[in-house]
Amino acid sequence: MPAENIVEVHHLKKSVGEGEHELSILTGVELLVKPAQTIALIGESGSGKSTLLSILAGLDDGTSGEVKLLGQPLHDMDEEARAALRAKNIGFVFQSFMLVPTLNALENVQLPALLRGERDGESREQARTLLEQLGLGQRLNHLPAQLSGGEQQRVALARAFNGRPAILFADEPTGNLDRQTGDRIADLLFSLNRDHAPTLILVTHDELLAARCDRRLRLVGGKLQEE
Repeated sequence: MPAENIVEVHHLKKSVGEGEHELSILTGVELLVKPAQTIALIGESGSGKSTLLSILAGLDDGTSGEVKLLGQPLHDMDEEARAALRAKNIGFVFQSFMLVPTLNALENVQLPALLRGERDGESREQARTLLEQLGLGQRLNHLPAQLSGGEQQRVALARAFNGRPAILFADEPTGNLDRQTGDRIADLLFSLNRDHAPTLILVTHDELLAARCDRRLRLVGGKLQEE
């Protein structure tokens, strides 16, 4: 039976440093996320939004507290188990795109499917379909350095949605783009979200982007406040 909450967080704290140099980033985060919700994490720079996103995705650990992803407690899993959970269920879009510079657009989008063990021909066709859906049918063989910032982010979106993840995490997905290109990427992000129906949790400074989500959660003093 699937978990009622796709993400469940209780008493999450995160500190760095020790003794008098210890810095508290998260001081007691509580969060329940149901499947297919769209959530914006907002707050001042340095408030811990990206840190929280990384912990939710199993890329980092809290100092204390409990995080469950798809019903599975992350603190009970080793890195191999977490990696397997991410490969099967999670997509991630980074502000800096994080494309492999030596792979072309099609190969970048295909890569996660190959790592999951899918057949080359099938995964290549899926990657091609996504890129064509995002208007990049003529850019399949271009390396990242040959693409504009907006095109690179579209490739990153295609890669993140390839395999229909149960949950998509996005860290400032429009942060490095001009307003017009950023709006276009946001439209594509929510369009893909509707078509593929994953849960979406994004970090953003953009209030207009945040307003398009079902819920807006502001990180203040290391805790979340629902707006």
